[in-house]
Amino acid sequence: MTKNIFSQISQHKTADQAAEHIEELILEGILRFGDKLPAERDLAEQLDISRPVLRHAIKDLEARELLYTKPGGGTYVADTTGQVFSEPVIELIGRHPKATNDYLEYRKSMEGMSAELAAKRATPSDKKLLAGLADAMRAAHQDENAEQEASLDIELHNAIGECAHNVILLHSLRSCYRLLSGGVIFNREIVHKIKGAREKLFNQHIAIIDAINTNDPVLARAAAETHLDFIITSFNEANQLSEREYISELRLKQRSN
Repeated sequence: MTKNIFSQISQHKTADQAAEHIEELILEGILRFGDKLPAERDLAEQLDISRPVLRHAIKDLEARELLYTKPGGGTYVADTTGQVFSEPVIELIGRHPKATNDYLEYRKSMEGMSAELAAKRATPSDKKLLAGLADAMRAAHQDENAEQEASLDIELHNAIGECAHNVILLHSLRSCYRLLSGGVIFNREIVHKIKGAREKLFNQHIAIIDAINTNDPVLARAAAETHLDFIITSFNEANQLSEREYISELRLKQRSN
């Protein structure tokens, strides 16, 4: 997966330069959490440095908690994004419903900006990635594969962040989506309780992709914000339905007694 993304560094071939090259791949989102680096011999060859120099660079990156090594299992990119929210904060957010609306409000702002920048900056390779995700989402939607749809939903939003080519925005959004993927703060299935929601979500995702791929920043931002507005409205409506159903069940149970 990570093969061929490493290039030869300058003629000085120092450990600092090797470490800087790898950390830049992490910063730009090319290397992501859990990605395994090539074996030491292969990586040293790709960087055109000696193995002792590479080991020194790896140790430096491990000391800064950007990489970690499994004994006998290779070297991996560390979970740098997840550290933005500590476990106590994640649990606190998950326990308070107001935080969900704040979370979605934050996403609306950030994703609108992300989609707008992506429409301005997306490269041919970015557009190819988005087109591939659109095809995968279409297949999952037709197969009614809810689990695959949810996974692709997160992957799409991550990809749009990458297409914006702003590393601060990229890592902020990745941290945000970690809460989404963990189901701590927002469960996609809640929105699916609303009639027609699944179809609308799919169409909204395709609209964002189309706007980016046609380089229309105004339409891309509007499509992303419309998508989040729908999620916010549907989430609140679904919660109201759940609350009413809960009260109705209690009434029925009391009358039965």
